[in-house]
Amino acid sequence: MSLQQDQLWMRHALSLANKAALVGEIPVGAVLVRDQQIVGEGWNQSIMLNDPSAHAEMQAIRQAGTAIKNYRLINTTLYVTLEPCTMCAGLLVHSRIQRLVFGAYDAKTGAAGSIMDVLRDERLNHQVEVLGGVLGDECGETISAFFRRRRAQIKASKREKT
Repeated sequence: MSLQQDQLWMRHALSLANKAALVGEIPVGAVLVRDQQIVGEGWNQSIMLNDPSAHAEMQAIRQAGTAIKNYRLINTTLYVTLEPCTMCAGLLVHSRIQRLVFGAYDAKTGAAGSIMDVLRDERLNHQVEVLGGVLGDECGETISAFFRRRRAQIKASKREKT
């Protein structure tokens, strides 16, 4: 897979992240690709669905399993705008996803190399090829801008109450 192709799919994941931001969710988007075709996509919906597992990766993988009628997603690549957490990294292993390409690193909860590396742990029965930092600045800025806006809204709300 070429870097140009990876960037194209990451831009699609960024467009999905923007859908999350529009409804007040943390802007993370994910797209699962096999043979240059989308088999699943998603964005964070944890707040909207009252579901802590409704991360972008989870949504994309669930959709793909239904679409291809298999819980094993062999020969697929997941593009996600933020490094997966441990829950999502475990899901990638169990799904047998071949490759992960992510944008921004997550120094607080990243499980694809930042604070731990679930995806390449040789003790597990499947390892995932990982490429991080693709459009990382843009992906990181999308999340940072969201939290800046959220903090400003909270601050403004507190001022209104006084």
